[in-house]
Amino acid sequence: MESNPESDKRWRVLSDVFGMDHFRPGQEAVIDGLLAGRSVLAVFPTGGGKSLCYQLPALLLDGLTLVVSPLIALMKDQVDALRALGIAAARLDSTLGEKEALEVTNRVISGELKLLYVAPERLANPRFIETMRRTQVAMMAVDEAHCIAEWGHNFRPDYLKLVPLAKRIRARRVLCLTATATPAVAAEIRRAFAIRKADHVQTGFRRPNLVYHVTPCPGGERRERLLERLRALEGPSIVYVTLQQTAETVAGWLSRNGIDAKAYHAGLNDDYRAEVQERFAAGEVRVVVATIAFGMGIDKADIRAVYHFNLPKSLENYMQETGRAGRDSLPAHCEMFACADDLVVLENFIYGDTPSVQAVKNLVDHILRLGDTFSVSKYALSTTLDIRPMVVETMLAHLETRGILEPTASFYNGFRVRFLRPEEEVLAESNAASRKRLRVILASGERRRGCVDLLPENIAFETRIPEKIIRRVIADLELAGDATVRPSGLRQGYRVRKRPERVEGVAADFCDLFAGREARDIHRLHEVVTFAEGGRCLVRRLMEYFGETKPPKCGQCSACLGTGRANRLPATRRPEITLEDIAAIHSLAAERHPALRTARQLARFLCGLASPAATRARLQRHEAFGRLDAQPFESVLAQVESLHGIGR
Repeated sequence: MESNPESDKRWRVLSDVFGMDHFRPGQEAVIDGLLAGRSVLAVFPTGGGKSLCYQLPALLLDGLTLVVSPLIALMKDQVDALRALGIAAARLDSTLGEKEALEVTNRVISGELKLLYVAPERLANPRFIETMRRTQVAMMAVDEAHCIAEWGHNFRPDYLKLVPLAKRIRARRVLCLTATATPAVAAEIRRAFAIRKADHVQTGFRRPNLVYHVTPCPGGERRERLLERLRALEGPSIVYVTLQQTAETVAGWLSRNGIDAKAYHAGLNDDYRAEVQERFAAGEVRVVVATIAFGMGIDKADIRAVYHFNLPKSLENYMQETGRAGRDSLPAHCEMFACADDLVVLENFIYGDTPSVQAVKNLVDHILRLGDTFSVSKYALSTTLDIRPMVVETMLAHLETRGILEPTASFYNGFRVRFLRPEEEVLAESNAASRKRLRVILASGERRRGCVDLLPENIAFETRIPEKIIRRVIADLELAGDATVRPSGLRQGYRVRKRPERVEGVAADFCDLFAGREARDIHRLHEVVTFAEGGRCLVRRLMEYFGETKPPKCGQCSACLGTGRANRLPATRRPEITLEDIAAIHSLAAERHPALRTARQLARFLCGLASPAATRARLQRHEAFGRLDAQPFESVLAQVESLHGIGR
């Protein structure tokens, strides 16, 4: 048989560079499609070897492979691993200083790099896009590609921009990678990037070493059940919960009962979270009790169990989270302690994310009144208009993809400067003119805790020193090693490309979009309940959900073994809304807080759902915050509307 030179090259790179003697299922088909010049969708389970699908062809293609990933920790680990193999790889993300970022950009321009990892946010930078346009981009690899799908469970607005970006930078092929795509989501990804159905490579989701159990139990029994399991099963474990407070409570209770456990959630200090993650990865902490903030990018193969103390938000989330167990192919235990009490909290989170009709109209109207060119802070828009940051980003991304807005430069409005040696010593080494200018700039800043906070736009107005020069002076302090400079107040510039004929029509489209997403998220949550209450094989049910036809029974899950079945999940009787509660609603409305003007804002607040405006006004300490958190959001909203006759 004649040898195929292209095939020989692949196997040689696989063996000589990556030290492997065989491909995992699906990898060879993906690589073949890419080397033939076609775009490909790869749907592999967690730990299925997605990274090799672009890393290997990147070494055989002429030009740069651009990898888009939302996980900074994962980018860093992969770049370090590639460099250890002698592969020219780098990353551009928010952790790099200006000097480091410039060095990476120069390596791109020189053609030295084979792989460049970037976060999706980098795609809003026109200078970066222009650099890519001047570069031969052989391939764009999109990790976590399900984030592009608005039908999906983990939509990210920046992913909407990837489709036009691929065309603008003339990427010769696109590889989309995900571990969790339903048939509808996969179809949306293929349609977006013009991927043929024949180039959709999907391996089986079944991982025989994972054993699934659903244990219906009342909310009050979950801690004891969890403790019992952790005492019986040795090895590292993750316990997923819904609320930050639950993470703290459960981790503390486990610790007091002899289990080495730490809490992990977004409300903790960044350094502490990093320490917990590192210690867990190193085997120094056995159990992490976490919200969904934990796990993305965790490269730990020996996790022996994943417990869902609360119901997951969707089967996609459940598959992704349980997929972190047993990546060493040894047996691992996945168990859900299923209780219907969780539904109210999870549904309320979904309803709380949906902006009011008036808020949507206000944002569209505000944006289109700012002039032909303008800049905005997404954080400021969020707090001023009381819309969650993700919703603001979604609306701006849609205005871009509709051709209404075009992004220009993004920039930081402020900087926090901390001198690394005595300030007077730095000033003394400058010439007279530079010293005088630097003194004026520093005098215009706000000093706090050994730092100086500088706002170049304000300083330029006060001192008449051009803003461009002020920014250069601040950058020079960092480049010279005299100070650390931490940017703050990111603003995104825009240019209006075309104005819509009817602003009301654009706002109405957005309202329909968010209402549709709310309905889909509620449906996904109730799919979890159906999964937990059903008597069918759990693995077969999951496989069918993700598009596999007629998968066999696993024979080892709780349904197959005849344990844990419940026609209806146990639930604690919900307290009724009392006359005292109604009086509290009247009293809260009468206080006329600007952050609680509409019925929806009041209902969110009473259900304990933080909103940008209420957080800014520091209203969370108010005695009415969360008073009705055991009630369904829609019931509280109806109650508020009936009492006060105010709109949503």
